[in-house]
Amino acid sequence: MPHLIVEYTRNLGESARIGALLDTLCSTLAMQHGTFPVGGIRARAMCLDTYRIADGSADDAFVHVTLAVAAGRPGDVLGDTVNALFDAMIAHFAALYRRRYLALSLELREFSGAGTYRSLNNIHQRFSSLQ
Repeated sequence: MPHLIVEYTRNLGESARIGALLDTLCSTLAMQHGTFPVGGIRARAMCLDTYRIADGSADDAFVHVTLAVAAGRPGDVLGDTVNALFDAMIAHFAALYRRRYLALSLELREFSGAGTYRSLNNIHQRFSSLQ
């Protein structure tokens, strides 16, 4: 945990540099003062072929990021994380935003606990020797 899910419209094409966006978002999470252990960060992107934006009359595009985390982190920490991720998104898409119509959004989803999320991950072991 955490999971980053990036949904983006196909009409953005290669100009969206989605691989670089994933790198940036993961690095941003890793820099959140140990809040999210590096071994738990997972990111994926889904290109959307079927979508509609506004009235459908223009070549509008969007990128929506969902950050899903386990419950228990303080609200101010989550707020700072969301702000850092969104700032990274804005920086990543700044040039593209100036050239075309583009909607950017980010949502935080927190699992409530009480057995709603389970995980098994031995990747943390690789990073424990680095600390």
